[in-house]
Amino acid sequence: GVALFTGKANCPYYAKAELLADYLQANLPDFRVHKITQHPDKWEQWLNDICERNGWEHQESPVIWRELLDRGGKGLLLGGVDDFLEYAQRYYGITSMMLSEEMVDVAEENLQAYIETEKEEEEIKSLVKPLQIWITSASAPTCYQLIPLLANGEVFGMTTEISIHLLDTDQFKEVLCGIVMEAEDMAFPLLRSISVHTKRDEAFIQADIIIVLDDVLLNHEDQSLENYIRKVSDICQVYAPLIEKNAKSEVKVISSGKTFVNLKAMMIMTYGLSIKTENVIAIATPWESAAKATLARKLNMNTAGVKDVIVWGNITGCNYIDLSHAKLYGYDCAIWGPANFPRPVLNIIYDSEWIHSEFLSEQSSLSSRVSNCVGMLPAHAVATVLRYWYHGSPPGEIVSVGVLTEGQFCVPEGIVFSMPVRFQKGNWKVMTELEISETTQEVLRRLAHELVQEKLIALKEINEMCPYGDDKITS
Repeated sequence: GVALFTGKANCPYYAKAELLADYLQANLPDFRVHKITQHPDKWEQWLNDICERNGWEHQESPVIWRELLDRGGKGLLLGGVDDFLEYAQRYYGITSMMLSEEMVDVAEENLQAYIETEKEEEEIKSLVKPLQIWITSASAPTCYQLIPLLANGEVFGMTTEISIHLLDTDQFKEVLCGIVMEAEDMAFPLLRSISVHTKRDEAFIQADIIIVLDDVLLNHEDQSLENYIRKVSDICQVYAPLIEKNAKSEVKVISSGKTFVNLKAMMIMTYGLSIKTENVIAIATPWESAAKATLARKLNMNTAGVKDVIVWGNITGCNYIDLSHAKLYGYDCAIWGPANFPRPVLNIIYDSEWIHSEFLSEQSSLSSRVSNCVGMLPAHAVATVLRYWYHGSPPGEIVSVGVLTEGQFCVPEGIVFSMPVRFQKGNWKVMTELEISETTQEVLRRLAHELVQEKLIALKEINEMCPYGDDKITS
């Protein structure tokens, strides 16, 4: 048979009975013990339930019973600690000489061990629970391209399941249902579920990650900058309170798209004051990737060998592609070196006119390529940044991300500005140790001015909507 022990984790009498049972099990070949430790807060309810189920009358910790496995039937109640001591003395001639002080010490150890075990089990359960990923404006082509990248295991790891929630308006419900059907038919082993949501109130429930793909259509002949900013503000004014209300406290929010990605990130922080600012970022990786590809084509080399291109400023507005830190690895030239030997890009490309036309002019071919991309490039960019956020960026490499400024590189505080960061252990850190030239500093001041103006217009719109002093948001 088996003796079963249940008691409060911090009960000295449970500790005394437990140690005697351990001794009997170690010294008697046919004596078996199964212990069920309960948290003090859950003990009373657990005891009432088991007594009612078995027809017992018992009111104290511990409760001890036997189950005769070879005979079946319900358990045979032995009683409490005194009953067990008497049972051990009568049948086995063994008793406990444990002192009261020892009982209290062991009880305290039991409670601590129980709490630690519970914590470990909760952590294991949290690993089993799928990551909840919400994608807004999910009818966008970027979302369609993004789903396979998220579900194939390369972003979050081959042991992390995900649930994807597609959010859009009713008019796109049929499109979303088609995406769901296709994703389900692909039978990704890590995709626990994928669902469609068109009701605003159910947005972002239990979200771990939110990917904001909303864009405003630009038609410069019809609308002013103020009107565009009002539209962005309206979108974020809806999303931010829902994120605060429904999402998890550590939710990561990613702003992507073709328009106003910096402003979207900033307005979500502005309207959602409890959302952690370090958990809201804007994606600059499409520009970074396209710039690296342009350099690789020019130099007839593999794109993977181009590193540390920096995107500064307003990602989908006026930005600056900075090649002053860019390096080439594995470039076939007159100077040879090991695989990890870098060559500065600007030492290899002397054609400043080409650099200006490809990267720096407002009508650059790079700008045209990024703005005309359909969905693969931004989808890959989102997936790449999420992988870095969860698993760290490649050691020593620079990644450009739009983050809330704190005065780094002399950029004014309180705007979302793309700058070089490094991802490590689930966090990012601005690479303030990078040296920048006076020319670059002057460019950054100009780019910051544009974003400050955007912010001032946005705050003006907000304050006009809430004219009373207490509700105003200041810069």
